Amino acid sequence: MAESVVGFLIKQLSTLLSQESTLLGGLRPDVHFSGGNGGLGKTTLAKKVYDDAAVKKQFQSHAWITVSQNFQCDVIIRNLIQQLYEEIRQPVPPQVESMKGIRLSEFVKDFLKERRYILVLDDVWSLNAWQTIKYVLPDCNIASRIVLTTRITDVASASCLASHDFIHKMSPLSYDDSWTLFCNRTFQSNGCPSYLEEVCRKILKKCEGLPLGIVTMGGVLALKDKDKIDEWEMILREFGREVDGSGKLDRIRRILLLSYSDLPHHLKNCLLYLSTYPEDHPIDVAKLLDKWIALGFIEKEEGMIATDIAMRYLKELVNRSLIQVKVTWADGKLVKCGLHDFLREIIVSKSKEQSFTTVATGYCTRWPDKVRHLAIHNFTDNLSQGFSRLKCLRSVETFGYEDPLTTSFLSKFLCGGPKFLKVLNLYKAELDNIPKEVFKLFHLKFLNLSETRVKVIPKSIGQLQNLEFLFLDETTITEVGDYSNNFALWGFKSPDGIGKLTSLETLRIIEADGGNIVREIGKLIQLRQLFITKLRREDGKELVSSLLRLTNLRELHIGSIKEEETLDLQHSISPRLGFLTRLSLTGRLERVPEWVMSLQSLGTLFLQNSELSEDKNAIDCLGHLPNLVDLILHRAYEGETLCFKAGRFPKLQRLELGQLKRLKWVRVEEESMFSLEVFVIAGCKLMEGLPLGLQNLTKLKFLGFYDMFDDLIHKVQNLDNQSDYYQTISHIPQVCTGH
Repeated sequence: MAESVVGFLIKQLSTLLSQESTLLGGLRPDVHFSGGNGGLGKTTLAKKVYDDAAVKKQFQSHAWITVSQNFQCDVIIRNLIQQLYEEIRQPVPPQVESMKGIRLSEFVKDFLKERRYILVLDDVWSLNAWQTIKYVLPDCNIASRIVLTTRITDVASASCLASHDFIHKMSPLSYDDSWTLFCNRTFQSNGCPSYLEEVCRKILKKCEGLPLGIVTMGGVLALKDKDKIDEWEMILREFGREVDGSGKLDRIRRILLLSYSDLPHHLKNCLLYLSTYPEDHPIDVAKLLDKWIALGFIEKEEGMIATDIAMRYLKELVNRSLIQVKVTWADGKLVKCGLHDFLREIIVSKSKEQSFTTVATGYCTRWPDKVRHLAIHNFTDNLSQGFSRLKCLRSVETFGYEDPLTTSFLSKFLCGGPKFLKVLNLYKAELDNIPKEVFKLFHLKFLNLSETRVKVIPKSIGQLQNLEFLFLDETTITEVGDYSNNFALWGFKSPDGIGKLTSLETLRIIEADGGNIVREIGKLIQLRQLFITKLRREDGKELVSSLLRLTNLRELHIGSIKEEETLDLQHSISPRLGFLTRLSLTGRLERVPEWVMSLQSLGTLFLQNSELSEDKNAIDCLGHLPNLVDLILHRAYEGETLCFKAGRFPKLQRLELGQLKRLKWVRVEEESMFSLEVFVIAGCKLMEGLPLGLQNLTKLKFLGFYDMFDDLIHKVQNLDNQSDYYQTISHIPQVCTGH
C-alpha cells in the first residue's frame, strides 16, 4: 500500500482509536473492523495502526491474536494470557496450563477488568469465533478497544452493533498509488526507467490495485535484468495468460502462482517445506534453516557456511514477498516468519501434486507411498497403519497431540520403514525413552526431543554420525541438584561419546558435568550454536580451551551449576570467536572476560546473576563493543550508580536493567547510546527517580518501569504538564509502567 495512503489511514484510524472523547465513555469496548477480500492489506494496515505510538500510549495492555479458520478457543486464550504477562515482565501463573473453558475466561476477565486494553483479532472467519472470544473479555467502562480484521462482510456487519462502532471497508488502491507502490517495490524508487515504463504499466494494470499482487509482482521483477526488456515482456505474456478473465481473488492466487513458478528449483523446495506447518503457525526461523540444511535444500558454495546460505535463501523469499517476517530481534535477526493464507493454499496444493508433503490428521486413513515429508497435526492413535510403505520419507514433523505419541508407537513407526529419514521432530511428545530404532537412522541430521520425558541419552547416540542438529531443551534430567535457580534445571546429561558427533552444528542444552564433557565439546568443530549449563568453576579453563577450537560459533550460552558459583572464564588464552553474534552468561563473574571485548560481531549480550562490582568499570567496558545492539543486565551489577559515558554503545538499540538490587541512580551522558530505542528498568526498587539525561536519548521510542519504587511509578502514571518528569520524558512516544 502506498505510503501516502497508509499514512492517511493510520492517522485517521489511530485518532479514532485513541481520541480522548471516546476513551472516556462507553459501557463496553468500542469495536473497529476492516472488511474486505484477501490481499487488500487488512492485516498490514491493522499492524501499522496497532504499532502506532499514539495508539500504544493510550492503553495499558496490548495483544495481537491471529484467529484463523480452525481456531481452538483455549489455545487462543492461553496465547492472549502469555502476551499480557510478557508485557508486564511476569511469568504466567503455572495453574493456567491446566485451566480450560470458563476458568480460563474468568482468569482473563479478572486480569483485564481494571485495565485499558487494545486487542487485535486478525483474520476472523466466523461470527461464532468472534462471539466465543468476546465472551472472554470484561464488559466494563474503561474505554478499551478491539480491532477485528475479517474478509467475511457478514462477520463485520453482524459484530458491529453499537452506534460508536466503526467498519473500515478496504478497497483496491488507486492507479497512482498502485504505481508508487509498484515502483518502490520493483526499483526502490518512485519511478522506473523510461524504456520499461510501457511494459511495467501493462503488468500493473493486471494487478487491479491489489497490494498483495503488486508487491509480489514487484518481487519477481526486482530480480530481473533491467537491460533485457525481452525478459520483462515474457513476464507480461505469461502474466496475461494466467490472469485474463479471472476474478480478483483468483487473480491474486494466479499472481502468487506465477511468482512461485519463477523461483529457482532450490528455493521451490525451501518454500514447499513450509506446507508442513499448520495454518498461522509461527515458524521458528533458526530451526527452519536447520531443517533446510539437513534435508539438502541448501547448495554448497565455496567459502560460505550452510547457515549463512540458508539465511540468504530465506531473505530472498522475503524479498519476493512469499514469506512474511513476523518477529525480529533488536539486532535485526529474523526470529519468526509465516505465510499469507493464499500462498499457503498454493504450496499445500503443489506439495500434494508432487508427493512432496502429506499432512496427516486423526481422520487420515491412508498415506501416499512415495511421500517425502510427513507432517502430523494433532496426533491420534488412528495414525498407526501403513508404516512399512513409507520408504521415501525424509522428514517427520509433529504439531500437537490429541493422544500421547509413545515410545512403542515410534518404535513401530520406524521399524522396517523410513531408513533415509533426515529430520525427526518430536517436540513435546510423551516419550519416556528413545527407541533403539532411532539410532539406526544413519542419515538422520536433525533430531528434536525438546520437552519430552526422555531421561537418558544413551551412548548409542554416537551411531548417528551424520547428526548435525540436536535439540533437548527442557527435557527431564536424570539428576537435579538442590538448586532454586530455574536455569540449572534445563539441559541434559551428555553420554561419553558425544565428541564423536563431529557433524553437529547445534547443541542445546548440554550439562557440563565435569571436565571430560567440556573437553568432548571441543571436538565438535562444526558447532554454530551451543547452550551449556551446570558449569563448575574448576572447569572454566577447560571450556575456554575448547572454545578455542569452535571458531564457527554464532551463538553461545553458558550457565553455572548454581547461582553462587563463579564462571571462571578469565584466562590468558582467548577464543577467536569472530562470527559470534549472541552471547549469554548466567553465573557470577569476577570481571567481564577479556575475550568478550574482542567480539567484533557481537550484537546481543545477556548477563544474568553476574554480580559485577562497580569499582571494576565492568559495564563501561562493554560500551566499546562496536556492533552491540541489545544489552540485558539481570542481577548482573552490584553498584549503586550506573553511568553511560559519552561515545559508548554507539549502536545499542535496546537496554534492559533487571533486579539490580543496589542500584539507586542511572545517568546517561550526551552522545551516549544515541541509537537507543527501547529502555526498560524492572525490579530496581532503590531507584527513586528517573535516569538522569533521558532527554539525551532523542531516538527513544519506548520507556518502561516495572516493579519499581511505588512513588516513582505513581509520578510516571500521573504526569503533570508542569512537572520535571513531564519535561524529561514528554519526547518519548510510549511510556509504560507495571508491578
